[in-house]
Amino acid sequence: MEQEHEEKLKTKFALKKLVKRLAAIKGRHTELVTVYVPANYSLHEILNQLRNEQSTAENIKSKPVRKNVTTALEKIMRHIQLFKKTPDNGLALFCGNVSTSDSKVDIELWSIEPPEPVKTKMYWCDQRFVLDPLQDMVAEREIYGIINLDKSEADVALLVGKKIDSIFHKESIVPGKTRAGGQSSARFGRIREGLLNDWLKQIGEAANKIFTEHKEVLGIILSGPGPIKEMFLKEDYVYADVKKKIIGTVDTSYTGQTGLEETLERGGDLLKELSVMKEKLLLQKFFGELQKPHGLVTYGFAEVMKALEIGAVDMVIVSESGEATAREYETPDGIKYVSYRPGVQVPPDYKLIGEMDMIEFFESKVKNFGSKLEMVSADTREGLQFLHFGGIGALLRYNI
Repeated sequence: MEQEHEEKLKTKFALKKLVKRLAAIKGRHTELVTVYVPANYSLHEILNQLRNEQSTAENIKSKPVRKNVTTALEKIMRHIQLFKKTPDNGLALFCGNVSTSDSKVDIELWSIEPPEPVKTKMYWCDQRFVLDPLQDMVAEREIYGIINLDKSEADVALLVGKKIDSIFHKESIVPGKTRAGGQSSARFGRIREGLLNDWLKQIGEAANKIFTEHKEVLGIILSGPGPIKEMFLKEDYVYADVKKKIIGTVDTSYTGQTGLEETLERGGDLLKELSVMKEKLLLQKFFGELQKPHGLVTYGFAEVMKALEIGAVDMVIVSESGEATAREYETPDGIKYVSYRPGVQVPPDYKLIGEMDMIEFFESKVKNFGSKLEMVSADTREGLQFLHFGGIGALLRYNI
């Protein structure tokens, strides 16, 4: 059965949910087609390319696979022809036989207008859809810092998602350990030690300036080849507030841009650990407030909605693992939102108007009340405990 899904995604969560769904699909053969159309790119040129690919697909030896690929391409081309111009952020199209049985064909098409501009032009046919560009859009944009240094070169950089932005780069005049001719070993050692101290001071001053200005930085990785980074960490070259944000050190083979990229590759576990710690601290605060006689906290869909509507909510917290959806009903008393789980009975005089994923629902609501939204997993002890509380809570600005 052919189905078509058209999505104009306005929120990161809606895209994240769809990407997860597409990532779970695996074709029985190489017959899942991925097409990315960049923002401002000609749809006419894309159609010409797809027609050429359709002609090439006629050479596929397997008759069923050939038919499925050409049908998918035809379906994509027909859909593109519905557009008068390329959408502002481009298009991402996914189509193919998603049936898990060789005896059945189920060609489905997803057409996505993403919330950020598509920068990649792509046609690809495989057993999996290519989702990297969309996954980059839904990746957490938390900001981290990197100090990458040795005795000859240093960078202080910001890491936003996967993008590394070097703010400070400098090369030093610190000599190697081999002394110059005519100098005594002791004198050379003193000169070198003084130059190295001055060099580390310069790096510390740059780091202090950058990370004082960028208070949103969650953590800093210190990296580089050799022992210089440990020397830098041991002494007081950076302010105490900056130093306490250093989450660990990473050994790299190089400095410069290559060293920064190595830091990202090898520091993944540190960043993941920090992200988990951030979630644990948030939920520890939630449960800590819950234990107080008049703690600034509430939980449950109805209570959170009530607090949100009077402007009392600082942050809504929703579990990613919760199964409830937000339903909008027309009731005898007017419009009412309820948390709905499969099997729950609602009064017969409630008329269903719409249904939305719980996180997406709160994502749209917090904007109206100047509140924040945080999603938490059930991967930690605190996250699992929060899920058992219903998976919906809020930190309050004042008692209600």
